[in-house]
Amino acid sequence: MFEQILQYDTELFIYLNSLGTETWDPFWLAYTSKFNWIPFYALLLYLIFKQIGKKPMLITIVVVAFMILVTDQVTNLFKHGFQRMRPCQLAEMIDKMRLVRDGCGGRYGFFSGHASNTMAAAIFIGLTLKNRFKYLIYILIVWAFLMAYSRVYIGVHYPLDIVIGMTFGAVSGFVFYKLNLYLIRKILNAS
Repeated sequence: MFEQILQYDTELFIYLNSLGTETWDPFWLAYTSKFNWIPFYALLLYLIFKQIGKKPMLITIVVVAFMILVTDQVTNLFKHGFQRMRPCQLAEMIDKMRLVRDGCGGRYGFFSGHASNTMAAAIFIGLTLKNRFKYLIYILIVWAFLMAYSRVYIGVHYPLDIVIGMTFGAVSGFVFYKLNLYLIRKILNAS
């Protein structure tokens, strides 16, 4: 059963990865780069600051940093625990796929750190700003989904890597959102 799931995952990867074209490669390479999103993150943090104020913002920054740290480290634990090779690391896959970027990244790919971190951020920020920007969470989920898809497009993750990463990220984002609310209430009430 498990082997069959991995086979379907490989076939879906080959299909989705093969949909790419050289025309779209620069877009997806730029999209998948975390550094290109720094202004976007800065804007979202500014919107949070405008909504919650200075003292709660300091708590929120610490919680977000901790969320990304935890999400990233759990992702690494899974990668080294499962040791599922990235498709671009397998000689038998190279002729069947498009590796869009130079280099493959780390050796293991289960599950995607890009997918988990961006979905965690999307859920956390979307829930934090839901009263002011009703539909923002949906936009952020689409943004996170496209980030996850970019990893398949460029050839460094299987679809299952991104689905599990997105699921973990969504749970992580929700848990840290609740933690943030709790800490803000507790610390502000203590002041």
